[in-house]
Amino acid sequence: MEETVGQFLRRQREQQRMSVEEVSRSTRVPMSSVERIEADRFDELPGEVFVRGFLKSYALAVSLAPDEVLARYTKSRRVAWVTPLPISSPSKPARGRRFGVAIAFVLLLILFTLALSIVLKPRGDDMPQELSRANDLRSSRA
Repeated sequence: MEETVGQFLRRQREQQRMSVEEVSRSTRVPMSSVERIEADRFDELPGEVFVRGFLKSYALAVSLAPDEVLARYTKSRRVAWVTPLPISSPSKPARGRRFGVAIAFVLLLILFTLALSIVLKPRGDDMPQELSRANDLRSSRA
């Protein structure tokens, strides 16, 4: 069976006669993360981008080529390295859109009603003269 990434790095560290603390100090990777790397507990580390960064730093600290260590890691994980897209919750934007559409509809209804009332409102000044005289005669007789 082939040596895991963590075992490989630990062996290199021990050959360099470095402690976990020294690797942690030189890489600025927390000691607990260095221990997790050596134990191949990558799922307990913050995320894929951090894991790869930690592995590169660790490789440089123990005089290894970072690409070789990353290739071993990728081979051991057998997963594609992709950047996940942020997931937005569809319920909030849908509610906001529905609310905006409802407000726009109410405003349009109010404007339509106002325009209709202006158009259909009877005006005395706009009456033909014949009708306006008839109105004047009726109001004077009363």
